[in-house]
Amino acid sequence: MDEKILVEKLKNPSDKREAFGIFVREYQKRLYHLIRRMVINHEDTDDVLQEVFIKIWNNIDQFKGDAALSTWAYRIASNEALQFLRKKKRSMVFQNNMVNEMATAIHQNPEISGDIIQAKLQKAIAGLPEKQRLVFQLKYYEELKYEEIALITDSSVGSLKASYHHAVKKIEEYVTSH
Repeated sequence: MDEKILVEKLKNPSDKREAFGIFVREYQKRLYHLIRRMVINHEDTDDVLQEVFIKIWNNIDQFKGDAALSTWAYRIASNEALQFLRKKKRSMVFQNNMVNEMATAIHQNPEISGDIIQAKLQKAIAGLPEKQRLVFQLKYYEELKYEEIALITDSSVGSLKASYHHAVKKIEEYVTSH
């Protein structure tokens, strides 16, 4: 369905439920993978994704159409994932515990191959600061342009390029030293 028509239907009370079902089918996998790469754990990802869909349902009338619907949805998903990680970090005594927990989850994750390099890469990504991790995920895995990421993260293209560069350097250092 054309995005403009979908947005119109999402904003129309009589069409909203049906249109939202279409929206969920269209975006669920993409949003799930974005969130999963951020929070690692499947159950946590499902919880965050549910919150994302609730926010989208409740706030679709505020969507102005200045950006693509996908960009708006990615922004909500990335903000929810970061908010979840901040809450989780606050509940843990040290950030290292969180990184260790994520690394353990990576080893136990059946979707991640047992390949040593893949495991190192995932551990390196898990150890990045939240903003760098998000930028890396959106650029590397989602293959978004910096301009799209800027809309999602409300950041400048220059700062995103710097974040991505620093993330890549940290990942390279981790992979080659471990």
